[in-house]
Amino acid sequence: MRFTTKTEYGLVCMVYLAKHHRADWVTIKEMAEKENYPVAYTEKILQSLRKANLVVSHQGNHGGYVLARKPSEITLKHIIDALEGSTFEVFCKPEVREDIVCTHFCLCGVKPVWRKTKDILDEFYGSITLDMLTHNEIEVKSLMGTGHEQ
Repeated sequence: MRFTTKTEYGLVCMVYLAKHHRADWVTIKEMAEKENYPVAYTEKILQSLRKANLVVSHQGNHGGYVLARKPSEITLKHIIDALEGSTFEVFCKPEVREDIVCTHFCLCGVKPVWRKTKDILDEFYGSITLDMLTHNEIEVKSLMGTGHEQ
């Protein structure tokens, strides 16, 4: 499983907004320059996040973006779903991907493995809030209960 740069950049932008959530509106230019991202691509990402009701935008001289909710109410799963469509695609059903035709999907023993994988990822990503991700690596590991192992 691999996430696109859209999700990587989007997550970084969301963490940036979370760190500045008590401040004024944050501009796309500010975020893009700070993170060294292309402005047009950052704008496209933020539009997707706005459509998912994760951020709110305001146009004008003092416009920009802010989080639509508190950082503690936005999960990593919300962000991934907004930018990727889901955390993990199970291709066993024809309605998920029309370009893949599986002639064995009724008999497939792998299907429960893919479903369980999606369920585990959804639960895990749903437990990680944007607020948690504003902390440093050691604090995030502690918040997730993983200690200091690599």
